[in-house]
Amino acid sequence: MPAAMDWDSDGADWPHRERSRFVDAGGLRWHVQHWPRPRAPRLVLLHGTGASSHSFASLAPLLAERFDLVVPDLPGHAFSGMAAAGRADMQGMADGVHALLGELPAAPGPLAVVGHSAGAAVAVRMALPVQGRVAAGPVPAVIVALNGALLPLRGLAGLVFAPAAKLLALNPLVPHFFAWRAADRVVLERLLASTGSRVDEKSHTHYGQLIAHPSHVAGALAMMAAWDLPALQADLPRLKTALHLIVGAADGTVPPADAARVQALCPGATRQMLPGLGHLAHEERPQLVAEALLSRLSAAGTAG
Repeated sequence: MPAAMDWDSDGADWPHRERSRFVDAGGLRWHVQHWPRPRAPRLVLLHGTGASSHSFASLAPLLAERFDLVVPDLPGHAFSGMAAAGRADMQGMADGVHALLGELPAAPGPLAVVGHSAGAAVAVRMALPVQGRVAAGPVPAVIVALNGALLPLRGLAGLVFAPAAKLLALNPLVPHFFAWRAADRVVLERLLASTGSRVDEKSHTHYGQLIAHPSHVAGALAMMAAWDLPALQADLPRLKTALHLIVGAADGTVPPADAARVQALCPGATRQMLPGLGHLAHEERPQLVAEALLSRLSAAGTAG
């Protein structure tokens, strides 16, 4: 396994470094950023595959005014430890987030979770009951999916993606090769452009740090290899938690039309389109996304 990213060197200029702490929970060491707010309800922000807490750098302070805000790096990503074998799947990550929250000071009121891309799938798994076992933690009262990746890829990509990810994750040389290729700025620029979003130079730099580091690449590959979106699709009709979908109309990663398909599976879900914004909408227009989030969370009775 590649050596982990080093907080003292790789994280020297990490956004909101003063909010960072390291917490042992669920069998691994988590990097988490926390904005404590006594007597305010808790809001958790979960990033997507290949990203990290840095993706919420501009959005987080806008939400911390109203919530006890928790922003972790998911297992294997950035500065959090790698998930144990067999625990990089959605349920393993959902249980891990619950374990992490159990190690933080308690917050009053209902729990709200905002998940970007694959982070939305983790949020949904946090809310779905598992037959024959006690819930790992409090069920979220509301979930907001920012360009949520909740459905399988369609067509040939869906048939190829998961098996290919599993094969890549098994090869210990692959993370090093990916990281070596990512050192070419053109590779990163193409990757970010494919999202339909334009991010600022600081975020661009942090994404470059992440995908140029073999441990982060290994964590992202492990997550992709373990992802079972057909099973999640089958379980979505069982979701009782309020679900709100915020969709960038120019998303180049998750088809915007998927939101209507999710609504068909979860009839109570609501949907809001953001014209002109891509997969990283919360980085492009953090104020606009914060307003959309606060409106929805207030309507659900979870805003402080």
